[in-house]
This record gives sequence, structure tokens and C-alpha cells, in this order.
Amino acid sequence: MSRPPTFVPPPGARAYRLRTARGEFAVVDAPVAAGAEPRGTALLLPGFTGSKEDFNPLHGPLAARGYRTVAVDGRGQFESDGPADDESAYAQEELARDVLAQVEALGTTVHLLGHSLGGQIARAAVLVDPSPFRSLTLMASGPAQISVPQQQRVKLLRDALAVMSMTEVWEAMQAMEPPEETDTGAELDAGLDDREDLRRRWLGNKPAQLIATGRQLCTEPDRIPELAAVALPFHVLSGARDDTWPVPVLDDMALRLGARRTLVEGAEHSPNCDQPLTTARSVADFWDSTTA
Repeated sequence: MSRPPTFVPPPGARAYRLRTARGEFAVVDAPVAAGAEPRGTALLLPGFTGSKEDFNPLHGPLAARGYRTVAVDGRGQFESDGPADDESAYAQEELARDVLAQVEALGTTVHLLGHSLGGQIARAAVLVDPSPFRSLTLMASGPAQISVPQQQRVKLLRDALAVMSMTEVWEAMQAMEPPEETDTGAELDAGLDDREDLRRRWLGNKPAQLIATGRQLCTEPDRIPELAAVALPFHVLSGARDDTWPVPVLDDMALRLGARRTLVEGAEHSPNCDQPLTTARSVADFWDSTTA
């Protein structure tokens, strides 16, 4: 499970529901810091079993660099509504068009950043229509399906969700693994001691969303040739270790995209949580370079 350090929005940030042409989405919206020169707006997409709170550690440092950051729960994810049983509602193109609607509602072009599954949704949005985006950052998000061990874990989760309630799955996970190691899918992030917040987030996810996006993670084709043909600045950022997409796979993807490549030492699959200051600095440096 993706485990943010805190579920409390950072100082100055506002949690609300962003109204779009495709429904309302829960967001954490952090403005540019007082005294900082405004440099742009960024939309941040979380990963599988994650949420907008995964980016809480980045808002402050990025605000200080002049960036407004808007982190969003996708359709059927934590505090954003969606159908519980209709997997077709979570087809990748549907989620991509949600992203385009979110950008339209923000009323400005954005730097797009996607973590893990969020990176694959982000690139799908760019492939539908790149015009609303100033750049694309893929954070710990690879070119195609996740690694075989992670596919096996996601399959176990999908099989459990087919026959058990969300509460039953949560209880089973807690019984099977120590609290500090409990994981519900492809995300393997730093720990949060307050299990109740994690339980609340887990129960907020719609089962159909987890089943559909879990399948996407296990079957995603390599779309890097399509993406490389888009005239956008690209950034591939990851921790120094990642067992969801191995680092050499991410290195190769960056070469194929002609992307800036950042390796965050001391971080694994969630550099936004493991090393937030280094991650924020690297992201802001890249965004700055696109407008220099």
C-alpha cells in the first residue's frame, strides 16, 4: 500500500472537490508560497492503492520554488467517487479523459506528474491530447507491465476482491503480514504508523477500480514509441532501488524518450515519501528548465 507520512494537508494547502465536466474529484491544492515568483501549476496523479496524500511532502518545497501543486484522487480512488462494480468505468482511456477534464477545470496548462500507475494514466492522457501539458514527469513508472513478482501480488489482490468485501480483504492482509510490511498491491512505500488512516483510505477505494487498474498494471503494453513522438519535455525519476519496475528498465525508457533522468539515492518505489526534499528539488529543477 502507498503510505504517505501524513493525511493532514500541509500548511496553506486546501482540500476540496474539483468540479469538472466529468464529475467531482477530491484534491489537495497548494498555492505558491508567499514571496515566491509564480512559475506554473502542476497536476499530480497517485499510484495504485495510493491517494493524493502521497504528495503531501512535496507541496511545501514546490510551493517555495513558485509552483502551485494540485494532487488528485482519481475516479474511484479514496475520496473521489466512482461505481463500485462497473470495471468499464475505469478503462485507461476513461481515466485519461478524467485527467484532461481536471486540467480544463483548473483553467491553465500544467506540468503533469504521475507516480507508478498514475504515470501510465498520465501518459495515456498526453497521448489523447498533449496540448494542455507543459511537461510530463514519470515517477517510478515504467514503459509496460510491472515486474513478475508484483504481477503475482496484484493477481492475489484481484482474486481476493472477486470473492471478499473490502473490509474482509483489509482484515486478511493485516492478519497475514506484520503491520510495517502490509502491502495491498504494487506500491511499496515508506511506513505510516497510524493504521486507521490507511484503513480508511483502503475502504474508500472502489473494488472495480482496484480490479481494473490492477489488470492494467499487469498487461500494459509498451507505448514509449508513441510517447516519444509527442513534442513535450519528459522526465523519468525514480529511487535508486525499485522492484516494481527495475531501475535498468527505467534507465532504458528514459533513453528512448530522450528524457531527463533522475535517480534519487536513499529512495525506493516512492521517492516522494522516501526523500521528499531531493525529489521536490529535482522536479522543480526540471520544470524550471522547460521554461528557461
